[in-house]
Amino acid sequence: MNKPLILVVEDDASIRNLMIATLKAHDYKYITAFNGKSAMMEAASHNPDIILLDLGLPDIDGVEVIQRIRTWSNTPIIVISARSEDTDKIVALDQGADDYLTKPFSVEELLARLRVTQRRLAVMQAGTNTNCAVFTNGKLKVDFIAGCAYLEEKELHLTPIEYKLLCLLAQNVGKVLTHTYITQKIWGSSWENDIASLRVFMATLRKKLESTPDAPQYIQTHIGVGYRMMRVE
Repeated sequence: MNKPLILVVEDDASIRNLMIATLKAHDYKYITAFNGKSAMMEAASHNPDIILLDLGLPDIDGVEVIQRIRTWSNTPIIVISARSEDTDKIVALDQGADDYLTKPFSVEELLARLRVTQRRLAVMQAGTNTNCAVFTNGKLKVDFIAGCAYLEEKELHLTPIEYKLLCLLAQNVGKVLTHTYITQKIWGSSWENDIASLRVFMATLRKKLESTPDAPQYIQTHIGVGYRMMRVE
């Protein structure tokens, strides 16, 4: 797998140097930006494969940077921020961020998030994303045309809502989807009762997907934020 070009947007020199050293050590290509305006210029000029974005920039808030980039690009954006409240994560993800890493972070976790995003990019570039008639992930298979899902070649008996949830997660594999995003896609609204219903339906879906509920393989919960389908090797 070719290493992607990564745009590092971070105004704190010590953190930026740590990230650059990490990328160098693992043979990633990178470019840097120190504020929001330069980040958007670099993104437009170099078309990076992944953006690592701090939210607390000196000129423009990182959330606004996400909003502006999303008007013309679907480049995966991993937020790296000291803002640790669930509301901050939800706002960034709802505006178009693909993942959220809270400072202080470990080098190993940063590399893991990059690998997840890289695999998602590879799937998209191979044409096996939402435009593909059949989605496969480990022993899970979703046939979008037939409207059926299979686990270990056995058909899963899903309710219509469970199937819609599974399709939505499959179409965004590797990406954190917020409660609000999911409920709007499934029910067309995001009232509290819809979020409560989401938790119930997600629990029943997981029982049908996960052989070991305490160690989920396919669906990862981000407490207070949402859910992510993980890519299974």
